[in-house]
Amino acid sequence: MSNLTELKEIIDSSDNIVFFGGAGVSTESGVPDFRSVDGLYHQKWDYPPETILSHTFFMNNPEEFYRYYREKMLISDVEPNDAHKALAKLEEMGKLKAVVTQNIDGLHQAAGSKEVYELHGSVHRNYCMKCGKFYGFDDIVEMEGVPRCECGGLIKPDVVLYEEALDSTTIQKSVQAIMNADVLIIGGTSLAVYPAAGLIDYYNGSKLVLINKSSTPKDGRADLVINDAIGEVLGSVVDLD
Repeated sequence: MSNLTELKEIIDSSDNIVFFGGAGVSTESGVPDFRSVDGLYHQKWDYPPETILSHTFFMNNPEEFYRYYREKMLISDVEPNDAHKALAKLEEMGKLKAVVTQNIDGLHQAAGSKEVYELHGSVHRNYCMKCGKFYGFDDIVEMEGVPRCECGGLIKPDVVLYEEALDSTTIQKSVQAIMNADVLIIGGTSLAVYPAAGLIDYYNGSKLVLINKSSTPKDGRADLVINDAIGEVLGSVVDLD
């Protein structure tokens, strides 16, 4: 039996699936993985991503933070790929109960997914740190430089920066979904980012599926491992019509 045939059988036989995904789910849509480092990066930025994307750096140097954030993370011309569409379809069919994602791009919702737990927040939500007023994605895109509220306060993206804790309610919902799942499909993540990656240790169901281009530390625990692009894999086993 091929890996794809086995995956299709696992999906077809379950109506209690949870998906846990990372950056690899969105790279097929053209969203860059901000952790990737190349020659151009060294010429352009004076600090590593982990420094720029920290709470301390945001507060002390919002100009440089937003320069990086706008170029690397505020991506507007991207569309959901077959992975996002397949997961939305599985939810519509009553098979998928939740998507737990480390991504902040909102592409799961754009594809039609309803039950999405965003561990690291979303670029589509932004709040004034002074008065709490909400600003959407387009509001931030249209502002130049450091976004400021009409009250004068600094606007912060609702994304979890280094040194910041994950939202406790989102974690609780994610843990509950993973604990209750019969099938857990993990895709597009190297399972290297904690505490998010540690959530899968709460899974005690019968079928663990790992879909990632490279190997992960949890491969030995999985019932099925597919080393391929997540969009191609899910797009081939879920009827998107």
